[in-house]
Amino acid sequence: MAQVYIEPRPKGRRDGEAIEVFVVEDHKDHVRATFRTQHEAIVWATKERHLNDKAMPGHWRAV
Repeated sequence: MAQVYIEPRPKGRRDGEAIEVFVVEDHKDHVRATFRTQHEAIVWATKERHLNDKAMPGHWRAV
């Protein structure tokens, strides 16, 4: 289970500019998936088992 990050795009946008999409990236900046909303990105990452709650052992133990 790799660590992933949800990032708004375009990168380098100025304050006040619209966010076009949200991408799910791995630690090497490879785009894993693209979504219109941040919520969709979170749902996808959760379904793919990219969870970050270390307080819940079921999230980080091998299945």
